[in-house]
Amino acid sequence: MPKIRREDTVLVIKGKERGKTGVVRQVITGKSRLIVAGVNMVKRHMRPRAERPGGIIEREGSIHVSNVMIICKSCNKPTRVGFRFRESGSKVRFCRHCDQPLD
Repeated sequence: MPKIRREDTVLVIKGKERGKTGVVRQVITGKSRLIVAGVNMVKRHMRPRAERPGGIIEREGSIHVSNVMIICKSCNKPTRVGFRFRESGSKVRFCRHCDQPLD
């Protein structure tokens, strides 16, 4: 089970974007990287295609998972993620600050 998933709100704790928050748009599991909305903006020079014009396009670059912390929805603090098993046997993520489930 991954510690950070799509639609989680995260805080960047290292790098040039330190202190910014955003929602995870994509998780790249093979490389342990995330794409966070509005964070780590990079410019790409795109060649024109039939469906879109060319030019310089600004979009989000990826960030390593170790450089972000998930923000708990109940206590609104950046936290580490813990795992527990429910009575039904399913695994659930929880906040290490307030012990509330993150899912």
